[in-house]
Amino acid sequence: MESKFTVACKDGVASIELCGRMDASNSPALQEELKKLSAQKVSHLVFYAKDLEYISSAGLRVIIFAKQKIGVDSQVYLIAAQEAVLGVIKMSGLDNFVHIQDSFTA
Repeated sequence: MESKFTVACKDGVASIELCGRMDASNSPALQEELKKLSAQKVSHLVFYAKDLEYISSAGLRVIIFAKQKIGVDSQVYLIAAQEAVLGVIKMSGLDNFVHIQDSFTA
């Protein structure tokens, strides 16, 4: 399955909905979209991952990039991720700074 994503920002909350697969073939497009948020004040980066089936190291790098470049002081959330994606997040150690939750309320 191909990856699809949407990015929206409102009141300091960047909502990123992920669907399908995040790998080297499509992660650069998401990273480019996230770069556009750097001009805004973002306090929460919220990755909605209910429909994300797979994430590779390239997808993980996008999350790290978002934290480092867009919102150093912002909080990062991974919402409703499937077990396969959670396993990769935990194995990589990203769960040390990513809040893993079933839902998000600002």
